[in-house]
Amino acid sequence: MPLGVIVNSLSVAIGGLIGTLLGNQFSTDYKEKINMIFGCCSMAMGISSIVLMENMPAVVFSVIIGTMIGLVIHLGDRINNAGGMMQRLVSRFLSPGRSRISQEDFNATLVTVIVLFCASGTGIYGSLAAGMSGDHSILFAKSVLDLFTALIFACTLGAVVCLVAIPQFVIFLILFLLGGVVIPHTTPAMIADFKACGGFLMLATGFRMIKVKMFPIADMLPAMVLVMPVSLFWASVIMPAVASLV
Repeated sequence: MPLGVIVNSLSVAIGGLIGTLLGNQFSTDYKEKINMIFGCCSMAMGISSIVLMENMPAVVFSVIIGTMIGLVIHLGDRINNAGGMMQRLVSRFLSPGRSRISQEDFNATLVTVIVLFCASGTGIYGSLAAGMSGDHSILFAKSVLDLFTALIFACTLGAVVCLVAIPQFVIFLILFLLGGVVIPHTTPAMIADFKACGGFLMLATGFRMIKVKMFPIADMLPAMVLVMPVSLFWASVIMPAVASLV
């Protein structure tokens, strides 16, 4: 049973609902400072994953090429459009609300939320690991952070944050079901590099959350698809070829 997936999605929905209902109770300064703390936590989680990296060239290559692919196919724009559709859907049933930020900032923040909840390396790996071994501890830990993160984001974005739980559940459930197929064909080094790649996205997400630099994290997502095969190719082909020349 995908218990971790269910708990994680419920944490986003519940946090988003609480934030929507109680958003006026928090001052703008309070929300901004708490959001900075969440950004710090995201960066810390990213760094803790990056240090697990086994094949640095493979991970760096995947991040760069993956981002280039994402930019070419305008993946960030597509996710942004999906976020706009979610916003319009919510607006049919609820008032668009209290948001005092510009539409541009709203869209940028919503993309950050979608990627943070649906495409983090921690969530992807946690779903795969849960499907393979039944260990839901990674998703449970992520749920705690997601609950409060969704609450704070919903104070600004409103009920649209609750809807992010739907694509998150679908994506993580698919990964959970694939876990038994994917994990047996991986090596510990591939898993470590996969988590490290997710760490780069988490680090970039943290910079977005504290508004230091608006990294194109949505366009970086193809790197998560590339990193495992690139890591395997690097370890099984490139490294032996280099070693034979030494």
